[in-house]
Amino acid sequence: MRKLEQLAVAKRTTADRIAEFVARFCGSITFVWIHAAVFASWLGWNVLPGLPHFDPYPFTFLTLVVSLEAIFLSSFILIAQNYEMRVTERRSQLDLQINLLAEQENTKILQLLDRMARKLGFTEEDDPEVRVLEQATRPETLARQIDDALREHSGQPPRSHANGKPAK
Repeated sequence: MRKLEQLAVAKRTTADRIAEFVARFCGSITFVWIHAAVFASWLGWNVLPGLPHFDPYPFTFLTLVVSLEAIFLSSFILIAQNYEMRVTERRSQLDLQINLLAEQENTKILQLLDRMARKLGFTEEDDPEVRVLEQATRPETLARQIDDALREHSGQPPRSHANGKPAK
């Protein structure tokens, strides 16, 4: 897993690296202190008597600078979030694939154990739970059941499926 993470970091584009750096820096206390110092200096310079005021009250130029900064910062943060979303989606897909493989292996093991038990004469009554577990899990069926449960929980009727009937 660590190698996959390292590979993802190595494949980042320059824009992703810059956006991540800017987003990380903007989320730091250093960023806050720098802005507090710059704003205090700007305001002080433009209100104290005896100094040439380049941006007198109501500080129109400061408003413009802060607005432009906000536009660029929000863009960098969105780029960084999009990158993180792609990484998270990739991890989710990998987790799903691993879980599906594990499910297939578990199903096969249950089937083998059942055959071994029958061959050794351990033929107790059929356990319906074992029969259900021995069936291959189909992700699309599970996804549909989850969607139907969520819709039912929110008070909406379940969607009709391929056969035209609601899922049960």
